[in-house]
Amino acid sequence: MTRLSVRKTYKLYIGGAFPRSESGRSYVVASSKGEFVANAARASRKDARDAVSAARKAFAGWSGATPYNRGQILYRVAEMLEGRRAQFAEEIGGGKKAAAEQVDAAVDRLVWYAGWSDKIASVHGSANPVAGPYFNLSTPEPSGVVAVVAPSDPFLGLISVIAPVIVTGNTCVVVCSSPMAAITFGEVLATSDLPGGVVNLLTGFQKELVPGLAAHMDVNGLDLTGVDDPELALKAEQDAAENLKRVIRPVAEDWTAEPGLERMTRFLETKTVWHPVGI
Repeated sequence: MTRLSVRKTYKLYIGGAFPRSESGRSYVVASSKGEFVANAARASRKDARDAVSAARKAFAGWSGATPYNRGQILYRVAEMLEGRRAQFAEEIGGGKKAAAEQVDAAVDRLVWYAGWSDKIASVHGSANPVAGPYFNLSTPEPSGVVAVVAPSDPFLGLISVIAPVIVTGNTCVVVCSSPMAAITFGEVLATSDLPGGVVNLLTGFQKELVPGLAAHMDVNGLDLTGVDDPELALKAEQDAAENLKRVIRPVAEDWTAEPGLERMTRFLETKTVWHPVGI
């Protein structure tokens, strides 16, 4: 007996839950050969605003957690991704060796960033020499809510733009161009110890979602790495200037290279305090 195929519709991931788009829209995800793979929710500007609200609500608790605790949670995400290695390799590349290697690299990248969670403040903070009976200390602190446009490929790129944002205490709203791997990664996040709202994943069209996020006054940072339209990127950067968002411009990157610290420090702010020397 021939069975009917059950066509999955991938939803959004907002605030730790998996809602449909408020608009009720979806779009078809096709393979490289043009074959139907799945349906994905097409996020609207209202969905983007809801995601920003969820990220802002989660910011106080996440930024207030100890760096060690954030690192442990990121490490737990890596563990769970490792446990679903075969599923991810199948979804992003039909189970081929190259896809499995992508998943392995993504796990390693999460572990790498987890290790930096309680070290970045020591590297980029300082005790400053001053003339007077004072301590003068500079420490990095998270900026707030960061909107991220993830690269369409590879899966390692998605992990490489999310991990540095959240390990330093920021929360994020991510526009994902590869819906299947992104929302499946949302399933990993939802079953890990990561609080809801720290990472919010939107699938849909960049031209519809990016302008609203760039102009949103409650978004503090904007990573345009995955934007594929130069005009859209320029307009987003201009809109981001309205509330002095920190911006990463679109750039082609070798995701297999050692990531360095720039993506972590870009969305950190330095706070300097004076404290009198005790008697």
